[in-house]
Order: sequence, then structure tokens, then C-alpha cells
Amino acid sequence: HLKILDSSFACVVMEDWFSAVTSSEFWNPVSTSVPLSLKDVSLFEMVDFSKQTFWIAMFSFAFAPTFWNTVARIQYKTKIISKMFCGARYVACYALALSIFLLQLERDFAFNMAINDQPFFVEASEPVNQLFCYCLFTVGSVLVLSSFWTLGITGTYLGDYFGILMDEKVTGFPFNVVNNPMYTGSILNLLAAALWKGSPAGVLLTMWSQLVYYIAVKYFEGPFTDFIYAQRDVEQKKSSQKLNAAGKSKGNKKKKKKQ
Repeated sequence: HLKILDSSFACVVMEDWFSAVTSSEFWNPVSTSVPLSLKDVSLFEMVDFSKQTFWIAMFSFAFAPTFWNTVARIQYKTKIISKMFCGARYVACYALALSIFLLQLERDFAFNMAINDQPFFVEASEPVNQLFCYCLFTVGSVLVLSSFWTLGITGTYLGDYFGILMDEKVTGFPFNVVNNPMYTGSILNLLAAALWKGSPAGVLLTMWSQLVYYIAVKYFEGPFTDFIYAQRDVEQKKSSQKLNAAGKSKGNKKKKKKQ
């Protein structure tokens, strides 16, 4: 009897195992994202704050501008990155640009991981929403790419802090449309991705990134960049005054010789 029971139990276990393995849920696991509908959703269901990926994305958005502003200021005051590359300021600037680019890739990866791990609205698949997302992404990409084309690598990636200054302020497109097209374009691209997914958490992260970039530009990058160019103007005035003084002294000497 025990043998019969054991064999029957084994058969049941094998049948359960076979049905589980051959089921669609085994080969296509359910996403951790929870589908929501605008009709019956409550406010507290929109964002799952218990997800670790959400907080990693929050940290990534805050860390990136904090890192490059801090490192750039240290470079300006101590020239430490330039010294690491034997005074080659362009190479040093490219090295910082690479680190910033990698941080941006990590930020985008963390953002995508977060919104794929959060509830989403099924209405996001509607053609109107998708068309709107296409428009947002197009405008954002144009702002980012045209800004990079206008400024170049050193203008985009804090070349001012390495003594690589532009001759004059850029006033053409896209800077005649928005003051900070690189940041604005990035925000629009993030918003497009969040709305395409239908992720309230993605919209919240986009708002957070907008706040972080606003603080970085208004209180750190903007004022310090103005300071760098103001110092350049002061030095140029001093050098021009010295040249004028030297020219006058030479003219006076020539007059004395003629006399």
C-alpha cells in the first residue's frame, strides 16, 4: 500500500510540475508593473514607493549634476584634472565629458528600470497619447542635438572650468528659444518616455529631475559660469591697459629721440 501511495503521490507531483512548466506563465512571467485604468484607480495606487528601483532612480538624478558641478569646481580651483593629464586641458575636459556621459547613461537606465517596475495606465496605448509622446520626443531630441552641435564637446561638458572659453555668448538656435536647451530637451524626452509607458512614477521622476536641474543651473552652474567669464573680461581689460600703456611709453621715447 505504501508503494502504491508513493507512486500515486509521485504521479501527482509530476503532473503538477508538467502543467506548471508547460503553462504560459512559466515562460512569460508576469511583469512587476501593475496595469491601472483611469476609471477606477485611486491616488495611492499610482506610485509604488516600496520599489527599490524608484529610489535608485531618484538618487541617480540627484547625484549626476552634484558630481559634475563639484568636480568641475575643484578642477577650476586646483587644476587637478588637468594636472592628471600633464596640463593637456582638452584631454582632461574630454575625460570629464566621458564620465558625465556614462553617468547620464546610468541615469537613463535607472529611469527605465524604475518605470518598468511601477504601475502603468492601459490608456497609454491610445493613439493620441502615443502621437503626443512622439511630438515630445522629437522636440526634446532637436533641442539636445542642436545644443550639442552649437556648443561642441567642450562647450557642452564644462570646458569653461578648464580655461576653454567661448569667444562670445551663443544667442542662435536653440538658445534663442530656451535658456538651457540641453536640460529642457532631456526633460521632454523623459516625460515622453513616462507618458509612453503610462507611468505616474515616471512623471514624478521627471518632475524631480526638473527640480534638480533647476537648482543646479540657478544656484551653481549659472552663477559660476558667469563668474568665470567675468574674470576673463577683467583679465582682458588689464592686458589691454598694459598694452596701451606700453604703446604710450614707446611713443613718448620716440618723441624724445626726435627732439
